Amino acid sequence: MTKLSVNINKIATLRNSRGGDTPNLLQVATDIESFGAQGITIHPRPDERHIRYQDAYDLKAIVTTEYNIEGNPIDKFMKMVLEIKPTQVTLVPDAIDNLTSNAGWDTVSNQSYLQEVITEFKNNGIRTSIFIDTDAKLIEAAAKTGADRIELYTEEFATQYALGNKKAIQPYTDAAILAHKLGLGINAGHDLSLENIKFFKENIPNLAEVSIGHALISESLYLGLENVVNMYLDKLK
Repeated sequence: MTKLSVNINKIATLRNSRGGDTPNLLQVATDIESFGAQGITIHPRPDERHIRYQDAYDLKAIVTTEYNIEGNPIDKFMKMVLEIKPTQVTLVPDAIDNLTSNAGWDTVSNQSYLQEVITEFKNNGIRTSIFIDTDAKLIEAAAKTGADRIELYTEEFATQYALGNKKAIQPYTDAAILAHKLGLGINAGHDLSLENIKFFKENIPNLAEVSIGHALISESLYLGLENVVNMYLDKLK
């Protein structure tokens, strides 16, 4: 079964909008795990506009499933991850002013840099994943960095699927097949939703994990958080 890791950035956004501690991020993470999710994901950014760096430390003490921290490996981020030692670190090349992640790594031009960063994380017992597009050359270069996994950037699939273009899955299927041959584990995330997750899962061989936040939290406003988590788990079987 593909694991579901729930990104709780949007919970932090809601909390921060009033300056207090409601909703309580730690309680929500605990509840999500109790509902059956197999992981918690956060993506702290330098301006701390949703997840704060202190949240990352606080969550370490209460997450009992897999703990995945995403972000650009700037010095502050690397220091935090090396101190917390989560289950997995997902490297994302987002600029400081990005509203959300909007591109995968160029693993060809950044290969030596990524190799250096990944070596340090792996020496500290942290599983590494690279956020990446479906281009075969990029995946081949990702394998040379020493990464454990890739995370397929799925925005284009989600956009095309919503327009009725199911053929848009093919580059992701091909990418997953190649990654598996190269010894890479396969994660995926960005704009996956209750509408498209079952089709995506059925067409991506060896899919280890999906990370879902924005859609899952939005759907929960109508359907309830526990119900939605279990709906995703059912579709990922």
